[in-house]
Amino acid sequence: IASSVLPICHDDERSSLLQFKESLIINDTIDESYHTYHWIYECRPKVASWKPAGGNIDCCSWDGVECNENNGHVFKLDLSNSCLQGSINSSSGLFNLIHLEWLNLAGNDFRYSEIPPGIANLSRLSYLNLSDSFFIGQIPSEILELSNLVSLDLSGNAYPGGILELRKSSLTNLAEKLTNLETLNLGLVSIFNTPIPHNLGNLSSLRFLSLNNCLVRGRIPSSLGNLLKLIHLDLSQNQLLSGEIPASIGNLGSLKELDLSGNILSSKLPASIGNLSSLKELDLSMNIFSGEVPAVIGNLSSLKALTLVENNFSGDLPAFIGNLRSLEILDLSLNKFSGELPVFIGNLPSLEELDLSENQLS
Repeated sequence: IASSVLPICHDDERSSLLQFKESLIINDTIDESYHTYHWIYECRPKVASWKPAGGNIDCCSWDGVECNENNGHVFKLDLSNSCLQGSINSSSGLFNLIHLEWLNLAGNDFRYSEIPPGIANLSRLSYLNLSDSFFIGQIPSEILELSNLVSLDLSGNAYPGGILELRKSSLTNLAEKLTNLETLNLGLVSIFNTPIPHNLGNLSSLRFLSLNNCLVRGRIPSSLGNLLKLIHLDLSQNQLLSGEIPASIGNLGSLKELDLSGNILSSKLPASIGNLSSLKELDLSMNIFSGEVPAVIGNLSSLKALTLVENNFSGDLPAFIGNLRSLEILDLSLNKFSGELPVFIGNLPSLEELDLSENQLS
């Protein structure tokens, strides 16, 4: 008769988890600086339940820990928002957990320390989230050796005390080595004065790509039009991203959210943008687009939010907006639209927010 009893955790892995716990402080009284610069205000001290003896010593049942039910090895560690404070070094017990496939340390306070190179020991990782965790300094090249990664999130690590940085050639190397990625979030990671590499368009499995506030420069590479599975694309607030939106953007038929705001993109919008039939949110604010808004945007029948604030769009308010029956947010403020306020504005059944201020409307 097959046993239904799940294996308890391995002694060495229990010891490694406890050593990792002991190397950090549990601080659930978050100070004001943490509140000011952190998005996550509440934490729960998951590791408080981890006991060396005299209680539940089966680490597979500890809060935040999951084990493989066939062999008992720890394969998942979710310590997001766990009130952890301190720094992690390469000799940490964490890096002895070589069967880990899933690691989430987001929303903790690692005290302006660097991501340790010991991360390379976790070669089976497919999911890694170190976002909003007070890591600063150079991202170690060892992360690029984690070739099984499907999801990588290093976003939100930018503070008055320092910022997380990616070396100039590292984004190119990342696209060469982490070819299985479906999610790449480098929001607020400094990739200062570096163009978006052409080979990023080779990551054919990507569904989520965010390079917002990275200070990348140059043009949006046309190769991003090869990312046919992409659902979310955020290149906002880079300030040095210039030129036109490539026509290849129209290939992204699965795209639901496109945010290119806060750059110096110019010229007219490509007609191919009308091919984005799944698009729900389009934000092109704070650029220097000019001319009329192309009528093909009227094809985007799923659109819920259209935000074109602070550009140089001109002419009458486009009549095609009346076709966007799902629209909930429409913000065309701070442009050069002229003419009369069209009747169709009152016929959008889902509209909740409307801003047409700072134009030349009568």
